[in-house]
Amino acid sequence: MLGQFPPRGHSVKGVVLDTHALVWYLNIPEKLSLKASATIDKTLNSGGFLYLSVISMVELVYLTEKGKISDRAMNSLRIALQNPVTGVRAIPVTIEVSECLHGIPRIDVPDMPDRIIAATAIYLNLPLVTRDAKIRSSKVKTVW
Repeated sequence: MLGQFPPRGHSVKGVVLDTHALVWYLNIPEKLSLKASATIDKTLNSGGFLYLSVISMVELVYLTEKGKISDRAMNSLRIALQNPVTGVRAIPVTIEVSECLHGIPRIDVPDMPDRIIAATAIYLNLPLVTRDAKIRSSKVKTVW
């Protein structure tokens, strides 16, 4: 459906978190780089939001089912999304986000969930907090 939140070009304040950055922020913040932690803190302290692509939630379910991460990660995400004070907001995978995939060549970022997360950052015109070297070496604006 076209016209989903927020419309392209609409100014939003915040950063997009890659799946691992989100898990670490909520559960093991010491795993974040100093720059990533400072960016997240500055974002929240200035009234901005921590955006995540819904594909991150799908990844967490998959990783939990495979036993790669504990249920704790998914539970902490659910709590963060339900509590407006946390500043965590989910962004759906929309047609508009999918159109931004063209800006992320598959040869640069081959993993589709990573491309969707990066496309979400492009769509929102926000930096992506990620340790992923492939995304960081692409044209996507990143913080780590």
